[in-house]
Amino acid sequence: MGVRVALHLKGVVDYDFLQERLGEKSQLLLESNPVYKKIPAWAASGRAIRTADPYDRALHRFWAACIDGCCSGFPSMIAAVKAETQEARAEAMEQSLAGLELLEESLAKLSKGRGFVGGDAMAYLDIALGCYLGWMKACETVIGHRFLDEEKTPLLVGWAERFCSHEAVKDWMPETDELLELAKVLQPKRKVSTAN
Repeated sequence: MGVRVALHLKGVVDYDFLQERLGEKSQLLLESNPVYKKIPAWAASGRAIRTADPYDRALHRFWAACIDGCCSGFPSMIAAVKAETQEARAEAMEQSLAGLELLEESLAKLSKGRGFVGGDAMAYLDIALGCYLGWMKACETVIGHRFLDEEKTPLLVGWAERFCSHEAVKDWMPETDELLELAKVLQPKRKVSTAN
């Protein structure tokens, strides 16, 4: 999703989207990046999606890495979904809220009062964080509780609404039902990989 949003923001409308299957690597992918055998980085001209200020750019890279590392799989949100007791669920929710409140504070500083982390226009860090909103909504559906709260995280709530309704995002944000189905497929694979 993030790549598609970035391409839209940069004004790139003519490209071929080739879906890769999880765990499988096509011959084209292996030929395109023979060293790392991963989806290659792509460079293009046009509107920059990273801030020009070196200090802000470093902060954005730090937070994007933190989001990818800490939020990948949203451990405390997943724990809330898997909790077998109300006490375990409450503890996981508390951990989630603590992380989101920290993110709320950082959003206030990084956005400098503007609509997006990147300022008035969506940028790199907005995309990095926004890619997890679909999964967050899926977790909320399962447990029947909202993680983003108007009282505790008002900036994140407003930011999430702006992000999801942005023209570059609205066509690419996965539906909650699709993510719930994908989670059903991935869960047995995750159990096998953690057992090994």
